[in-house]
Amino acid sequence: MTETSGKTATPERPRPPRRRGPFARLSLWVRQVVAELRKVVYPTRKQLLTYTAVVLVFVAIMITIISLLDLGLGWAMFEVFG
Repeated sequence: MTETSGKTATPERPRPPRRRGPFARLSLWVRQVVAELRKVVYPTRKQLLTYTAVVLVFVAIMITIISLLDLGLGWAMFEVFG
């Protein structure tokens, strides 16, 4: 024999989110932003300078590659189409 509790097995419906006023939503958003900002780990000065140098070197390399490709393709177009 199986045991029954007398209740029907109906899944619970999720409740719709409670409607809040615009100021309550804004306040919640600000509190969540502040909580997230407290989790941020800021880089040290040395790390910041290192990351900045790496980015600047990378950008300089990419500028050089794109400029050379542009010059080369421009030269090729003038050679082909006169």
